[in-house]
Amino acid sequence: MSLRPIAALVLGGILLACGTVEPPPRTNNDSLIAGPPLPARSVFPPDNDWNRDISADSVDVDSDSLIARCGATASLHPDFGTWYGGALFGIPFATVDSSQARVPVSFQYADESDPGPYPIPPNVPIEGGSASSGDRHVIVVDVDDWKLYELFSARPINGGASWTAGSGAIFDLATNALRPDGWTSADAAGLPIFAGLVRYDEAVTAGAITHALRFTCPVTRRAYVPPARHEAGSTSSAYAPPMGMRVRLKAGVDISGFPAEDRTILLALKTYGMYLADNGGSFFLSGAPDPRWNDANIDLLKQIHGRDFEVVRMTGIVVP
Repeated sequence: MSLRPIAALVLGGILLACGTVEPPPRTNNDSLIAGPPLPARSVFPPDNDWNRDISADSVDVDSDSLIARCGATASLHPDFGTWYGGALFGIPFATVDSSQARVPVSFQYADESDPGPYPIPPNVPIEGGSASSGDRHVIVVDVDDWKLYELFSARPINGGASWTAGSGAIFDLATNALRPDGWTSADAAGLPIFAGLVRYDEAVTAGAITHALRFTCPVTRRAYVPPARHEAGSTSSAYAPPMGMRVRLKAGVDISGFPAEDRTILLALKTYGMYLADNGGSFFLSGAPDPRWNDANIDLLKQIHGRDFEVVRMTGIVVP
């Protein structure tokens, strides 16, 4: 397939430079949309746990067993990039301002969802594309009110005049407030998704990621550790990882030979680590799609393996 020039495109409020991308087939809700730029401020206050340097924290006594249950020999799997199979590869997000019209959302798990309404643009991108049978996350950041709106299993009704979703959560990005204890969010752990995404504007444009990231494991414990608020486990084994478990890339892992964007991501994993947020593939690392990603470079992250990580000491584990 031939390459097609693009003039300007916006992802999450970030203006893309001129260049070329390979155009996969896409339909409504499968493309990126224009939006205001993200403000130059941290997601959650600087003292929030997401933004805390954990490189010197103690290693959990059960680290080896916990890593083994997630997949010690598994490759770190970057679950993001440009497009794949005609859909955005990763978890997309949209930015809006305070003038965005709000729409009602009905929830399957209404007792653990924030009722809204939610400021969802009619053509907001859906994870996996409009025909996806997967998690179908929808993420919207209000850059004026600095609030985050997230939906799981989101489906538009009447062209987006209203929506249905499995669950939904609203986060005030200017505060350290957590979900109520025991509540899910749009993610199994009750955590925000957007806060833990690898984003092009940080990894490449800024050349620095100063917060923890998000990953998945195939088997989790029926337990969670703060700041997670919810479990979705299938075992009570103390050697299975609980939701909210935080791991970091071992300090001695040599990252010098990786491309610049990979080094930025790996340095963040050494400094801030990543939170276990959902059941899924072994060491699947979440990120936002962007046509500027170099997929070949991102794929090199697979040279890192589960055994290259260690679990940061956990305290306050909750077993419902």
